[in-house]
Amino acid sequence: MKVVYVEKPRSIMIREAPIPHPGVGEVLLRVRAGGICGSDMHIYHGTNPQAKYPRVIGHEFCGDVAEVGESVAGFSLGDHVAVDPVTSCGFCYPCSIGRHNVCSNMEVFGVHKDGGFAEYVVVGEKNLHKIPSGWPFEKGALVEPFTIAANILSRTECTSSDRVLVFGAGPIGQVILQGVRRTGAVCAVADIVDERLEKALSMGADIAVNTRKTDLEGAMMEWTGGSGAPLIIDAAGASDLFPPMLRMASPAGRIGLLSFSAASSDFVQLEAVKKELSIFGSRLNCSKFPE
Repeated sequence: MKVVYVEKPRSIMIREAPIPHPGVGEVLLRVRAGGICGSDMHIYHGTNPQAKYPRVIGHEFCGDVAEVGESVAGFSLGDHVAVDPVTSCGFCYPCSIGRHNVCSNMEVFGVHKDGGFAEYVVVGEKNLHKIPSGWPFEKGALVEPFTIAANILSRTECTSSDRVLVFGAGPIGQVILQGVRRTGAVCAVADIVDERLEKALSMGADIAVNTRKTDLEGAMMEWTGGSGAPLIIDAAGASDLFPPMLRMASPAGRIGLLSFSAASSDFVQLEAVKKELSIFGSRLNCSKFPE
């Protein structure tokens, strides 16, 4: 079979590999579609601090069941499935409190172990989720990005009464916007690319702000009537965004962070303490595929 293989940073190739066979509790998945995540690009460039090399990349993927291993009860040949790329030990402290997405021994397909940019891949039954057979496989590959949105909105307890500011109108920012709209909350989106902001408006953003052309802090004060945003989500990951997020958050506000940036950010404790802000990290997804 063919796989997309990153031997080391900036060394990527399509190479042949043997078709694996499923073990107990596993299935062999015929991969039909996959999405290229920003983290795949970071693995190629050598800027993903979590990645291990060499690596078959890809964690946003779906397909159909080609072979069923021993003791698999919930899946049959031909089932269409999306894959939760998060694998966990089940025994550490995070796992014991239901937070397997930050398992102390976690591995992610395409990051810590070989992933879905292959013609076939072996996946444990617990990581599979059936999708409607009528769905295009390309749609199935989008399930994983939407779980990222579901996780950050759950972590930050987004409700219909919120006014939400999303930094970043790339793919993840756009799916977060759709998740926010689903709750009934209103959403502002900030970015530096007009085409992305136009897409955000077409998908339901209340306002879209190009931060290279408009003072975002002033725009947010106007949009919120001077009170600040109750919920701010950073899907951009630039380290210099954190101080203005603290300033733009309302008293009792929440800030959700998604980025893996290793750059330092200034943290003004006064802003956090006087407003009693809550700051949440969000990694991957925690059992959000059924949603």
